[in-house]
Amino acid sequence: MGPHPHGWWILLHVVLFVFWVGGDLGVFYSSRYVLRPDLTPAARSAALQIMSGLDLGPKICLVLFLPSGLTLMALEPHGAELFGAPAFGLWQIVLAWAFSLAWLAATIVDHRTHGRFPWVRRADWAIRIAVAAGLSVAAAYTLLADTPFGVTTNPRWLGAKVALYTIALLCGLGIRLTLRPFGPAFGALMAGGSTPEIERTLKRSVDGCLPYVFGIWAAVLSTGALGIFKPGADL
Repeated sequence: MGPHPHGWWILLHVVLFVFWVGGDLGVFYSSRYVLRPDLTPAARSAALQIMSGLDLGPKICLVLFLPSGLTLMALEPHGAELFGAPAFGLWQIVLAWAFSLAWLAATIVDHRTHGRFPWVRRADWAIRIAVAAGLSVAAAYTLLADTPFGVTTNPRWLGAKVALYTIALLCGLGIRLTLRPFGPAFGALMAGGSTPEIERTLKRSVDGCLPYVFGIWAAVLSTGALGIFKPGADL
């Protein structure tokens, strides 16, 4: 007999987790070379291209983490209900994947075009805000209710996992805001060479992201631990 289909979805979830953290580590490491004033502009530009290419992986993983997690929840619903009906049916999961693939398309287009289509960037931003808001409510309810969504197995670990995913999502938005001065400053570096002001702007932009980066790493690693150990669950 072949592996149970449930196992393939778990494998996908784990692969997304690994590539998310691993890709982020690559982005962090290459960013150190982008900031080195002793390197030539061409070398720093090459480091930036590597950093940008690596950064697409974690973005893809962040988006697909949501529908893959919902699929795992649907395979083990433990009686979850929403408005008196089963919370997870085939059409809900299909809808979640369709929504996520549309979100993924916007994310990839925005990344590849570096914001040349403002409406795509605005759509991606709006989706992230809406997802974060919805998941915040779901996480809070799951953590605080006695039997959230009718589930009696004490799924507070799952509520914490959803909350941590939301934190990672919001940290990503924080990174975007912090990096806004980076593009113009790096363009000035390429056009006219390095100046102390340009170097300060670049360093301030990139290093200003570090709290958000560390927040993402902590959140993602913690979600992995919660998914494996399921503390407090009565299964």
